[in-house]
Amino acid sequence: MSPYQLDQLYKAIVETFEMTIACGVLTFIGGLPIALFLIITAPDGLRPAPILNRIVSVIINIFRSIPFIILLVALIPVTRFLVGTAIGTEAAIIPLSIATIPYFTRITEVSLKEVDKGLIEAVQAMGGSRKRIIWDVLLPEALPGLISGFTVTIILIIGISAMAGTIGAGGLGRYAIQYGYQQFRSDIMGIVIVLLVIMISAIQWLGDYLANKVNHR
Repeated sequence: MSPYQLDQLYKAIVETFEMTIACGVLTFIGGLPIALFLIITAPDGLRPAPILNRIVSVIINIFRSIPFIILLVALIPVTRFLVGTAIGTEAAIIPLSIATIPYFTRITEVSLKEVDKGLIEAVQAMGGSRKRIIWDVLLPEALPGLISGFTVTIILIIGISAMAGTIGAGGLGRYAIQYGYQQFRSDIMGIVIVLLVIMISAIQWLGDYLANKVNHR
């Protein structure tokens, strides 16, 4: 591997981290409130609103049903409008976030549903407000599941960011295609695979550690 290729590999690793961190933040900020909304407005929720709940649920299902590569292409006009270009690391963050927010929303919704109803009823019996139930019961009790779900989502982001790299999004995916596949360099492909395995394994270990740390059940 030439010095230039090593330099490009370092750049690709940095781009992958940039996409993962930015998309992870946007996914968490977007997914958690939507999941809370679905829990609160469910028929047996704190403030039932079945019609609104169903509408949001259908929208989430629609976006979850669209394959990422199709979503990536379909959102090119939106991406170009928001960041001024349809290629590159910054441009990839938009479709990556839109693809993963519904995914994280559903994972978070499941974690919140697993919270013991008895705890919620106890707080309600003591006159606790919806805000208190959310901050003192729902989120703390669901925290281990939220961390595990977010860990899985981050790993998904790394995987689809590599896929986005095949059509010019940057990162390890672009590097593997440009310097590995197109130049018939199986050694470079192998290096990229090893790096991805190391990154994913480290993130999974950290996520499991944090989830176990906050799990007091």
